[in-house]
Amino acid sequence: MGVFVGLKSLALVLLLVFLALSTNFDSCNARRGKHWRQKRPSTTTTSSLIKKKSKTNGGNNHHSGGGGGKKSSPVMPPASPPTHQPGKGYSDAYPSMFNVLDFGAKGDGVTDDTKAFQAAWASACKVEASTVVVPSGYVFLVGPISFSGPYCQPNIVFQLDGTIVAPTNAKAWGSGLLQWLEFTKLRGIAVRGQGVIEGRGAVWWTDSPNNSPVVSPYDDPVPPFDDVLPYNDPVDAALNGKMPGIKPTALRFYGSYNVSVTGITIQNSPQCHLKFDNCVAVDVHNITVSSPGDSLNTDGIHLQNSKGVNIHNTNLSCGDDCVSIQTGCTDINIHNVNCGPGHGISIGGLGRDNTKACVSNVTVRDITMHNTMNGVRIKTWQGGSGSVQGVRFSNIQVSEVEFPIVIDQFYCDKSSCRNQSSAVALSGISYEKIKGTYTVKPVHFACADATPCTEVTLTEVELQPIQEKYHLYEPFCWQTFGELYTPTTPPIECVQLGKPASNRILSDGDTC
Repeated sequence: MGVFVGLKSLALVLLLVFLALSTNFDSCNARRGKHWRQKRPSTTTTSSLIKKKSKTNGGNNHHSGGGGGKKSSPVMPPASPPTHQPGKGYSDAYPSMFNVLDFGAKGDGVTDDTKAFQAAWASACKVEASTVVVPSGYVFLVGPISFSGPYCQPNIVFQLDGTIVAPTNAKAWGSGLLQWLEFTKLRGIAVRGQGVIEGRGAVWWTDSPNNSPVVSPYDDPVPPFDDVLPYNDPVDAALNGKMPGIKPTALRFYGSYNVSVTGITIQNSPQCHLKFDNCVAVDVHNITVSSPGDSLNTDGIHLQNSKGVNIHNTNLSCGDDCVSIQTGCTDINIHNVNCGPGHGISIGGLGRDNTKACVSNVTVRDITMHNTMNGVRIKTWQGGSGSVQGVRFSNIQVSEVEFPIVIDQFYCDKSSCRNQSSAVALSGISYEKIKGTYTVKPVHFACADATPCTEVTLTEVELQPIQEKYHLYEPFCWQTFGELYTPTTPPIECVQLGKPASNRILSDGDTC
């Protein structure tokens, strides 16, 4: 028994000694630091494989997943790399999103990406509530293109976060086109994003002859409205051939219902920047229109034959009217808009070539205008028919505006026009809180003899002169009837109170 206990004790002592030596060995290894390397072939081999794998995939993870090396959209990337279905060009994760890059667009600003945009639209057209994605970080050269219905599914979104530029080669435009980017006959179309539509219009402006300034025959002698100067641009028109005489609108919507344009910038259009023709239920907000003040005929937003239009919280600077309202427009609401440079906000010109024009229910309010030719203006041609009714201009702040308030029923864009007795009838025009500074003439009312302007009212009109290079003129009125609800600055004593004694009864041709 004693021998057994002794052996047991000896075994325990030996075990403790072994554990102590083992611990000391590992501790030494740890203290050797970075200058000591233990030879471990398996670890080294694994490390090499990891390094090789990293070199193979490094920086290219965005290409993985069946894309075949194709760049994926930087807009709204899925949580995992998308897998493209052959022949469809969209991912499993987002089957209703159609990225133009997936249809062959290069986005380098040089390659013509028109066909890729056409293909992306053709696929999106078949899917209700689909989205065409134009991703940020790319510049897409796109020629004249129509994104058209009427057989497209409703509520398509055109998500514009990149930049689209127009070709400056004359061959791309043939003998001339009226629009560059066009959306037609659609039910529910939204163009939105933070992207840019760049019209590169300088090559068109420099090719256009300067128009002669036109003054109403009832106007006092005043200097030319504009000193039109050529706009210098790095693009040399001579290298690309003379551009056609017909200049395109940058972005046009035709025959569409429930249209919205938000967030984008449209700049340097050859002609009008944004146009709505025969559209119903239009909303435009938080957009920017930008072109030089001396760029010819570059209206900001042009409305024609459209109903239920709301334009708000928008910045417009251009070489013509910030907003132009033409015949066939009703229920137009424009508010919280900054305008300038430009020609102000205009209704007309209406009645050209003896045509009938109808405009009604227009409200323009909470507007800031700086350094514009006109403030709020109504212009009609001699010889026209129809009517303008129910127009309200309210809370318009003008700064260094040449002509803040204008009605001109003798509008003419040529050196001379034939005198004609008939005219579009104007009634129910109110001016409220038009305040600020002018440089030429505060008020110009030139109404037709046969159809005087009626129900013209003015409230809190306060306009102060700024003497610059032109002689200042007093308010002018001709055949203008209405009422002054408050005193005005300067006094507008030429408005005749009440109604004209021989007010002509409107014919069927005048009735809208």
